[in-house]
Amino acid sequence: MDRFTAMEAFVRVVESGTFTKAADALGRPKTAVTRLIQQLEAQLRVKLLHRTTRRVTVTPEGMTYYHQALRLLGEVRELEATLSQSRRGPRGRLRVESSGTISRLLLVPALPSFYARYPQMHIELGVSDRVVDLLADNVDCAIRGGGVKDESLVARHLGDLCYWLCASPRYVERHGAPGHPRELAGPTHAVVSYFSSLSGKELPFVFLRDGERLEVQGRSLLTLNETNAYLAAGLAGLGVMFAPRFVVEPYVATGELVQVLEDWRPEARPLFLVYPPARPRGAGPRVFIEWTMELFASRPDLWRHEG
Repeated sequence: MDRFTAMEAFVRVVESGTFTKAADALGRPKTAVTRLIQQLEAQLRVKLLHRTTRRVTVTPEGMTYYHQALRLLGEVRELEATLSQSRRGPRGRLRVESSGTISRLLLVPALPSFYARYPQMHIELGVSDRVVDLLADNVDCAIRGGGVKDESLVARHLGDLCYWLCASPRYVERHGAPGHPRELAGPTHAVVSYFSSLSGKELPFVFLRDGERLEVQGRSLLTLNETNAYLAAGLAGLGVMFAPRFVVEPYVATGELVQVLEDWRPEARPLFLVYPPARPRGAGPRVFIEWTMELFASRPDLWRHEG
């Protein structure tokens, strides 16, 4: 007896409710399916099904065996699919979520190298700063900044993004450069504030110097929750901004922004690649996850504060 063939026949009988329908689904004679189940019961020395002329019911032992058989057959099919993909390369659709700036400045420019390796993959990239429910929205993986509080997700640490404190030259001409972080909460200066789409709270500016950690809730005229709009507000001179180095460094190089409070180091913020533990099955999600880890590991400038 082929144990896997018998196991599949048993699962079909349970799911269809009759030997006749199971035989039709398997493309086998009804007598062959009946014989497989009898052999399986004899091998296991347990009654799996109760049969009458009208219906088939599953015994308690049969229901336990059904769930385990279903899991095992699924793993075998997944293994076969993975080996098949390894011969012809991964293919299929992949749903990814990422913020606007990371998508625009890091992820999308690097995607040609991903497609050069995996030309049969298709990525659906959701671009937003909001925190999506990966399971409810059927998302395979997401790139997220800050701590990951959802313990149901696998979180792989990409690094700790360094931040720069900047303002436009027009702002500095009008208000001067702040001499101390606490001045950002006073009447002279204003900050461009960012609020969490998850909690709705404004994020404070956090500074480090010589072992001291200082948290400041700046006086803001404008609060946003999307990084591209946040950058536009800083460029427009609406206040001092606190943004990842890779976002603002090109504008500092052209003089559109200037660094302020350079003797205080803004606190780095962790960046994670997160995904549900049962979601990345098959070669497609796995190769994208590993490619993303490689991409961020190849960019040490993201994690360094020095210019």
